[in-house]
Amino acid sequence: MILYDMVQAPNPRRVRIFLAEKGIEIERVEIDIPAGQNRTPEYLAINPRGVVPTLRLDDGSIIDESIAICRYFEGLQAEPNLMGRDAREAATIEMWQRHVEFDGMFQVASIFRNTAPHFAARAHPGSAPDLPQIAALAERGRALVPRFFDMLEKQLANNAFVAGDRFTVADISALVTVDFARWVKVRVPESCVQLHRWYAAVSARPSAAA
Repeated sequence: MILYDMVQAPNPRRVRIFLAEKGIEIERVEIDIPAGQNRTPEYLAINPRGVVPTLRLDDGSIIDESIAICRYFEGLQAEPNLMGRDAREAATIEMWQRHVEFDGMFQVASIFRNTAPHFAARAHPGSAPDLPQIAALAERGRALVPRFFDMLEKQLANNAFVAGDRFTVADISALVTVDFARWVKVRVPESCVQLHRWYAAVSARPSAAA
């Protein structure tokens, strides 16, 4: 297996943290997205969508999207369990995972893609047609990220982790999103005491350095 990766990008980091929690090591190939390596004919022959992370299996099959790749490895190695041990827990984890993506990560990504200089002419990820940045989308993201922090603060007031009493893939996505927000100079307010408590705990896990 080969994981097409980019060390600095948030979505590949989610997969790396997941694999580190599982203790799984696989071959990785670095793809330089700012330089446009993900849009070269060579990479598009591997994944026409031009996105990372992408997992290529030994039979040549391709799996992209971070959580789909995590789901594949969860199926291969059930423990430590990160996606739910029964129907209710799995649904709860997936619910929070989606909350984090829609209310947090997508908003931060909207800020980043519409402000980063090297994406000035390609504001949409992957192999999408060249599109200009839209300042209003970045501003909308900045208006919505505080709502995401507030949502996590309320959830963590009664839970040790994002989806309950143990570390799961929802925490991985939330950690990566909070760190991603720092790229665009959006930080968790000091008033979010529980969110800071959680962040310190999950950042201290060895997997966070993956």
